[in-house]
Amino acid sequence: MRTSTIVPEVRSMGRQWSRWRPVEIIFWIAALGVCVMPLNNYLLLNEMAILALFAVSLDLILGYAGIVSLGHAAFFGLGAYSAALLAKYFNVDPLLGMLLSCGVAALAGLVTSVLVMRGSDLTRLMVTLGVASILHELANKLGWLTGGADGMTGVPMVPLFGHIEFDLFGKVAYTYSVVTLFVLFVIGRAVVKSPFGMSLQVIRQNPLRAAAMGVPVNLRRTAVYTLSAAYAGVAGALLAQTTGFASLDVLDFHRSADVLLMLMIGGAGYLYGGIIGAVVFRFMQDRLADITPQYWQFWIGLLLVIIVIVGHERLVRPWTWFRRSGGNA
Repeated sequence: MRTSTIVPEVRSMGRQWSRWRPVEIIFWIAALGVCVMPLNNYLLLNEMAILALFAVSLDLILGYAGIVSLGHAAFFGLGAYSAALLAKYFNVDPLLGMLLSCGVAALAGLVTSVLVMRGSDLTRLMVTLGVASILHELANKLGWLTGGADGMTGVPMVPLFGHIEFDLFGKVAYTYSVVTLFVLFVIGRAVVKSPFGMSLQVIRQNPLRAAAMGVPVNLRRTAVYTLSAAYAGVAGALLAQTTGFASLDVLDFHRSADVLLMLMIGGAGYLYGGIIGAVVFRFMQDRLADITPQYWQFWIGLLLVIIVIVGHERLVRPWTWFRRSGGNA
């Protein structure tokens, strides 16, 4: 089949896959509708929205391009510190600070992608972990700028658009975060449903075959890695702006580990999986910490074991538990 015949078919398939389903529309209406409801836990919801964006950023490279990372917190932390420094020393508008932080993280992703593209999955794991460790140590040593181990506390944040101030209850913060999440999710969804996104999935399944088909493997991987870093930077910026605080915690290894757990819970290769995993993880962490403060990690570990043994598909569709291989439901 000629390329001129394949391309229209791919585009037609992409348009069909990119159609919004009713359940998606209902989900986002509910998420945005929470902004006008009288709730007491907006601070928790704001953190869920930020973690969801962070998980979506990792899913772009892990679920679609097959790039594993143990140091994705590097870009999250860069975004957080950039937003905090811009607010403290330049008093910029939060939206402008978020965009500049996004640019810093994207630039870091573009530069470090040269290292990530080399070697095997194990090499990538070590390289990404090394990059995050270097940034963590730099933030620790540059105490005159970052506050060192004490972090940057009480970062002043000017009103959003010059008029909307962040309230103590977190309602404005959640609205700001969930709208940002929605906008970036729409962009990310369009990317993964496009021919570019389809080529990423081909690269994930078989890079050698993709290269033989004429797909620029390293160039595509670099592009999605840079985009993923930008998304993570925005998530970090949102955390610093809505809490007024940035510390070494945003660059710590547990940030990278936690976001991997979120993807395991929600499922990789499906952008909603990152959102679902972040909500479930943060909700369990909050509730279980109240019930069993010392053993809450045990229950999250147990959930992961169940997911690995049973599988996401069977958890979502219990009637497939007893389905025979190759048979009908």
